[in-house]
Amino acid sequence: MERWRDRAGLPLEDPGTKRVIDCGVAWLCHAQDRSTSQDGGVANNFSLISGWGSSYPETTGYIVPTMLKYAHLRGDAAVRDRARRMLDWLVSIQFFEGCFQAGSIRDKLRTPTTFNTGQILLGLANGVAEFGESYRAAMCQAADWLVRTQDPDGCWRKYPSPFASPGEKAYETHVAWGLLEAARMEPHRGYADSALANVRWALTKQRENGWIDDCCLSDRTRPLTHTLGYALRGIIEAYRFSTEPELLAAARRTANGLLSAFDSNGFLPGRLDARWRGTATWACLTGTVQVAHCWLMLYDFTDDSKYRDAALAANRFVRRTVRVVGPAETCGAVKGSFPVNGGYLAYKYPNWACKFCIDSNMAEDEARL
Repeated sequence: MERWRDRAGLPLEDPGTKRVIDCGVAWLCHAQDRSTSQDGGVANNFSLISGWGSSYPETTGYIVPTMLKYAHLRGDAAVRDRARRMLDWLVSIQFFEGCFQAGSIRDKLRTPTTFNTGQILLGLANGVAEFGESYRAAMCQAADWLVRTQDPDGCWRKYPSPFASPGEKAYETHVAWGLLEAARMEPHRGYADSALANVRWALTKQRENGWIDDCCLSDRTRPLTHTLGYALRGIIEAYRFSTEPELLAAARRTANGLLSAFDSNGFLPGRLDARWRGTATWACLTGTVQVAHCWLMLYDFTDDSKYRDAALAANRFVRRTVRVVGPAETCGAVKGSFPVNGGYLAYKYPNWACKFCIDSNMAEDEARL
């Protein structure tokens, strides 16, 4: 039925930023409560076929900043308490070395993983900023492990995700962002140097047209907009931290390439090739809102209206796919793909799609439009 609805096209009505933000946060709360592992983490997804999943450490980590920001915007103490529960669970599963596992909590393969550790670090650093010393030791242990396991050229190669294809990953600039947030809390431990070294390494893979090689989980020739969004956000955060002009120029090259693939109606193909041509007929909604948020940040830095206009259209496209009435399992949730049977997490509503949608819509509300 959901596939039939999506094939009929996008609904005409845009529910608006406030409704989507509020319903999205309510859905994340529901996903925390309905996680099959019942541990304080957020269920990795709701599947129309198999139901709720178990808690996902990686994305629970970066959901924490979203929940805290919403709690401040709305004065919602209950959402703030939920973020603290997420943090307490993450600290309880941290490995002795300071790192975190790949995959969901019930996956049998529990292996230290660079990317997941970097994403959880985003939550831990926000936890220190919000709650104080309770999370500082865990934050430093995670950040120290990332610094210690980084190769001299800035790349992380030693602890890849077992769920991604082998090889270097330029989208780990999103790990570098985690280190930059830790550096704001602990400015004298070398975290920023390590982060910027990774971003500079990643930019050795950037082509003249802004394309970034080795930027996908599984197909380096046709990466997801999701992982391209990760890479771009890391570069932008490196600029925000350092204000180095060459980082802004690099971010704009990639952002402009994404603009060239974008339909003014809001559609961004879920996979792209090195000439910025769409290679999928479906949208990866996670990637769409990640890229929209990046465009809004660049608009703030540059005052270039093309970024603003594209971001507003992209956010509007995704909002029109979100139901704001109906069953709690899907109300406020964001699909992996549109249509729902597309090539990214078909028939599933991943928690990170909802998180990034909330973030981008909050950024839209804050933008100088």
